[in-house]
Amino acid sequence: MVYPVIKSTAYSLIHSPNLLVSQGTTQTQDRDKDPNSPYLTKLSQHLRSFDEAVKYPPNQAYIGGINPKELYEIPKPWYENAIATANRFASMGEIMPEDEFFGLIKICDSFDLVLLDEGFSVSIKEKLSKHPVISKLNLSKLDKFSTNEDIQKVINNGGETLKIDNEIIGCVKKAHDTDKNLNAHIILENLTAKASAVLALLHLEKIANISLDEIDYIIETSEEACGDMNQRGGGNFAKAIGEIAGCKNATGSDIRAFCAAPAHGILNAAALVKAGIFKNVVVVAGGATAKLGMNGKDHVNKGMPVLEDMLGAFAVLVSENDGVSPVVRTDIVGRHTIGAGSSPQAVIKGIVTDPLDRSDLKINQIDSYSVEMQNPELTEPAGAGDVPKANYKMIAALGVKRGDIQRNEIESFVKDHGMPGFAPTQGHIPSGVPYIGHCAHEIMQGKIQRAMIIGKGSLFLARMTNQFDGISFVIEKNIGQGMKQDGAGKLNQLLAQALREVAEKFDQDQEQQ
Repeated sequence: MVYPVIKSTAYSLIHSPNLLVSQGTTQTQDRDKDPNSPYLTKLSQHLRSFDEAVKYPPNQAYIGGINPKELYEIPKPWYENAIATANRFASMGEIMPEDEFFGLIKICDSFDLVLLDEGFSVSIKEKLSKHPVISKLNLSKLDKFSTNEDIQKVINNGGETLKIDNEIIGCVKKAHDTDKNLNAHIILENLTAKASAVLALLHLEKIANISLDEIDYIIETSEEACGDMNQRGGGNFAKAIGEIAGCKNATGSDIRAFCAAPAHGILNAAALVKAGIFKNVVVVAGGATAKLGMNGKDHVNKGMPVLEDMLGAFAVLVSENDGVSPVVRTDIVGRHTIGAGSSPQAVIKGIVTDPLDRSDLKINQIDSYSVEMQNPELTEPAGAGDVPKANYKMIAALGVKRGDIQRNEIESFVKDHGMPGFAPTQGHIPSGVPYIGHCAHEIMQGKIQRAMIIGKGSLFLARMTNQFDGISFVIEKNIGQGMKQDGAGKLNQLLAQALREVAEKFDQDQEQQ
């Protein structure tokens, strides 16, 4: 069987303290009830600087600055144990400051709905002209700026304010006078999702060393709804993102499945490539402003910085089998079916043990599991516990029940086959996909053989069903599965093996140095 491969990945974070205050659902709801609430009054004292966000260990794990398992060695609380040597850019992407992101939002605005003042526009254009991936975009939109008077008029007429260091630098207009689905709040929410996804996609182009002209199809998997009063959520984020990034030869569509959407997206991408319909499919998602500061009240009450100040984005390139890159085992797929029931045990059985049984694999033959990788420092203060650890313990318990491991091996299983949570609480972002980049690298280095990526979602949130959702797939070392055994096929296998040996030798030399 010919399997598609994970060709490359990219991850981006955007530090968004001002968007947290103005757009996060927790903050907007509190403001609607009482603009002078005790929480809002204290909030500014608990916001992090950009430098603090860059040096925060889980953020570095997200962009590839460190491996997630290195978090085991860093004392908690992680926000008090910064990585002094951390950089904004890392092997899988970057952490972008909010001012540059506002400039990117303007670049991604196709309807002149974003207004920026002259001083900010000039300064941010200079910064972005030096950016390693944004500089390739058309920056001329930043040459069109607005007066402070025009910006204030828009804000007075229902516009959303854009601030940096408590100073108004621009705004976002509503896109329709009466359509609530096109009000300024939702327009900013959608532009944020679009712009952050563009950032991840541009990093993917650089990391994969591929021209975006080679992308055939884009699947967008965020939790946002793009549309108007007649088709709220109709889409299409995918083509909007591809247009800005420069995917001239691609088409695309959006997939929505709450937190599980990215896993669904990657399986759809793998199916399209395996079927021969497209050669290169990108799965992408931008950040969700609504989730910023979601647990902020609990963080403030406990004297912590508000850690949910990061928008998350990712891009994954799924391509035809090249004989080298890790494969997506499309024959090892787990799914939580409608008739299975929604107990946690039923969900884990459907997405973990059932596919392993069909492939005659034991639970401990999966080297790493990536489930719901929420950073526990964000969720524990709110009473939600350590979500990844809870999932790993449940998988281990099923392993004991099946006889794959012994009861006294549960804790070691959790540590050896799991990892600390390191993703921002952005809903769709933590569910499985943050580890794919690390996973592919570890497989290529020969550190692991295979990993299971799990997407889980809470469908009851839409009040349409009480069902949960879950889907999984396995990423595995490429050993030339399904390659033709004619002369050309054998030559390709020999070449792939030689390339792997060279890569392993290089990694060994680097470690020795």
